[in-house]
Formats: sequence, C-alpha cells, structure tokens
Amino acid sequence: MNEATNPIPVTVLTGYLGAGKTTLLNRILSESHGKRYAVIVNEFGEIGIDNDLIVESDEEIYEMNNGCVCCTVRGDLVRVVEGLMRRPGRFDAIVIETTGLADPAPVAQTFFMDEDVRRKTRLDAVVAVVDAKHLPLRLADSREAEDQIAFADVILLNKTDLVDEESLLKIEATIRSINPSARIHRTERARIELDKVLDRGAFDLQRALDNDPHFLDHDHPDHACTPDCDHDHGHDHQDDHGHHHPVADIHDTSVQSISLRAGPLVPDRFFPWIQKTTQIEGPNILRLKGIIAFDDDEERYVVQGIHMIVEGDHQRPWKPDEKRESRIVFIGRDLDPEKLKRTFEACQAK
Repeated sequence: MNEATNPIPVTVLTGYLGAGKTTLLNRILSESHGKRYAVIVNEFGEIGIDNDLIVESDEEIYEMNNGCVCCTVRGDLVRVVEGLMRRPGRFDAIVIETTGLADPAPVAQTFFMDEDVRRKTRLDAVVAVVDAKHLPLRLADSREAEDQIAFADVILLNKTDLVDEESLLKIEATIRSINPSARIHRTERARIELDKVLDRGAFDLQRALDNDPHFLDHDHPDHACTPDCDHDHGHDHQDDHGHHHPVADIHDTSVQSISLRAGPLVPDRFFPWIQKTTQIEGPNILRLKGIIAFDDDEERYVVQGIHMIVEGDHQRPWKPDEKRESRIVFIGRDLDPEKLKRTFEACQAK
C-alpha cells in the first residue's frame, strides 16, 4: 500500500466531560465491526478498558481482540502517531480523543503542520459528542463547550432519551446558530452506526460538497426541506448583513456564523484578502469554509481554514446549470460582519 496515495483517515473526537465520548470509544474498541482502528486517548483511567479485551500490550499500545489498538498520549501527539504508523499491518483509521476541556483546534492543526504526519494521514472529521440534557448549562458556563460545537463537522446529540422533543428542537436550533453546516445525529448511549462517524470525509470540504452540493447553503431560501428530506438543515434565516437568527434559542452564544456571497472574484484580490483576514483575525476564526468562483476560471476553488491556517485547491469544473458565485462561511468570535462583507465584496471582478 502506498502511504502517499492512501493516507490513513484521522477522526478527532471531542466533547465535554460526561457527554458520552468514552461510551463511543469503548464501542469502537470492543464491537466486531471488521475494521481495525487505532484509538489514541489522553488517559486510560477515563476509558476503563476491560482487561478481557486486551490481547497483548507493550509500553503504551494495547491490542484489542477485535483487531483495534489503543494507546495513550503522554505528551507528544506527533510521536504517538508516528509510532502507530510504524506498526506492521497498520489499521484502517485513527481516532483521537481530546480531553473533555480541550479545544480540538490544536489537535486538528497537528495534521496540517507536521509534514511527516501530513504525508501519511488525512484529517477526516472532527466529531463532537454533546449531552442533550446538560448542554444549556454547559454553554452558559463554558466557552470550550461552544468551541467544540463550532469546530465540529459531525455532532452526536447524545442522551436524547432524557429530554423531550420540544427541548431537543431548541437545542438543535442552538447548535445550528453556532455551527450551521455540521451534520447532527440524535443518539442514546452513543449508539450510532460507526460509518456515520468514521471515514466520512467531512473535514475534506471537496468530498463534503460532492456528498451534499448544498453543504454551504444552509441559509439559502431555495434549499427548503421537503417532508421526506433526511438532511439536518438549520432552522434559521439570515438578514442582509450575513447574521444568522435561530428560530429557537436556549442560549445567547458568543460564537457567530457569518455567511457571505459575491460574484466571481479576482484571484489577485482574494488571496491577499484571505491571508490578511486570517493573520489579523486568526485567533477569533474557529473555522472558515468556502467555494470561490474566480473570474476567467472554469473550475470551482474550495478553501477552508482553522485559525490562521488556510488551505485551498481547485475542485472540479463548474457545471453549466450552476450559478457561478463565491460563498464563504466564517465561524468565530468578535468578528465584524460588515467589514468582512465589504472587504470580501471588494475582491469581485468589476
């Protein structure tokens, strides 16, 4: 197997203390799903792995009888990942658990910054496990809980059996107001088909757009749900300034989602703009995602970033029936929607 052409997918699993991450990890490590996962955890104490599941162990990598392995980070994540990559036979995917209080961004950034890791792996998705019963409280007293939602590609709204339907709808609307593009799954005891969480390609914006062409259209009036639609679209609308207004909200979040649109852009204006914006506002930008139409360019350009790290690439040719417009979504704190809108539109071809 060629490492360069078949990089190992990495899922970053985040969620507040008690949300259900450990339950999900134990399912990965013990169920007979026919895949071999490497699970990296911060502390074994939290996981409580049953010794009956462990086949053999060395210093910090434990093999499970279902072919999975589990290891602990005692410091450097890069070192642990490189150690895993040297194991014969390897595995299908890596799952990394962040601590309950951790911001997932630095973990995700590792897979962009370290060249060796980047060559052998690819960030597949950031998955957040959310406690449906306690989320309102968490959001009121914890900035980290909000960041974990803002950063996620996939959200498991867990413990739904403890909350009534009306409360669930309000909680989902709040999640949407923080992060309009994440896919939400309702779960009890973190029970979910693992293929809905792992190897989703959700962090890969190109693949996400191929799976759902309206991935960035959650505020679009012509993207209304039909009764049989199974998408989890946002129950919110947008005013002329790019602000989102959730229909029902249980918490006034400090994270904002700003959605911008423009016509075809001039590359020599857009690239300096995105570099300057992320350098100045980087700490406040949790995620950015966009599809850009460049003037005199027949291909869609897909861009995304975490804080100050921005990546972009041509995706595919524009289809004849597609409206050639540029769309970008910022999720962050203390951002100036008016300034972003004005400067983004200034990149347009005259």
